[in-house]
Amino acid sequence: MTFCTIVNMLSEFDLIKKYFTRPTRSGSGVQLGVGDDCALIAPVADQSLAISTDMLVEGRHFLPDADPVSLGHKALAVNLSDLAAMGAKPLGFTLALALPDADEAWLDAFARGLFALADAEQIELIGGDTTRGPLNICITVLGTVSPHAALRRDGARAGDDIWVSGNLGDARLGLEILTNNLSLSDELMTIALQRLHQPSPRVALGQALRGIASAAIDVSDGLVGDLGHILQRSSVGATIEAACLPLGTALRSQGEQTQLEFALTGGDDYELCFCAAPVQKEKVMAAASKAGVTVTRIGKIEPMPGLNIVDAAGYKINLRSHPFDHFALS
Repeated sequence: MTFCTIVNMLSEFDLIKKYFTRPTRSGSGVQLGVGDDCALIAPVADQSLAISTDMLVEGRHFLPDADPVSLGHKALAVNLSDLAAMGAKPLGFTLALALPDADEAWLDAFARGLFALADAEQIELIGGDTTRGPLNICITVLGTVSPHAALRRDGARAGDDIWVSGNLGDARLGLEILTNNLSLSDELMTIALQRLHQPSPRVALGQALRGIASAAIDVSDGLVGDLGHILQRSSVGATIEAACLPLGTALRSQGEQTQLEFALTGGDDYELCFCAAPVQKEKVMAAASKAGVTVTRIGKIEPMPGLNIVDAAGYKINLRSHPFDHFALS
């Protein structure tokens, strides 16, 4: 798989060689990566390929002055989060990159952020494409998972506990800082912006939950919206206990209504929301400990369709905001 020409002082092949060509890691399963018409991957016996694609568009997913190191990290992280939600082991990824120009300082920083995470998760860049145009980053990830162990959205059952990893809402608060000039202390601002720009894909947790969780999804567009996909695919309902939501450190500095709205409908958390039978509680906690991630039970699956959010006294809470939708009217 080769990268197509981008017209600039830096040629197509120079750009690829300088910023995106590296030796293939031994034992990775990648037989041939960047530099040919296609990548070659050795099939893994009794495993399915897990494949997902995500796109980051300037002005829609990130601001024009976004730090390229963080952008390289996030572009791969949001895709790895999809593998995590399936319990898949990362294998390789492709990168399609539209650039307004071949800015070498930007490319160097972007590649450093991209490959730092790739190395940490032991995943190989195996090809892609470049072209001139508005800044647009599209990554396709490939992973492997046993078809019998894959975490899916359609396995939730009435009575299952609902869990979420890490904490929620700080990334949405970070966006508020950037777009509406919200003022926080330097410490809290750093926390919120890091959660927005450098999310941690829960790959190890996803793999540890295989055989334990009944269903899973990553929280990219807001907890309520993403959990809703599980409910729809599994033909069930749910109750979320608002008092149990694990609020982000920075978000706790805000008022109660903001805390609730951002934790439930704010995007870019990239945590895992998953379901498991109550008898699996100890195994869930052991899996989280093994992965080095905190998990919190936030509710339960109900037999009848619909999502209810209740306060500590059991009274229903109505939200004013809605989960993110790229094509919703603003």
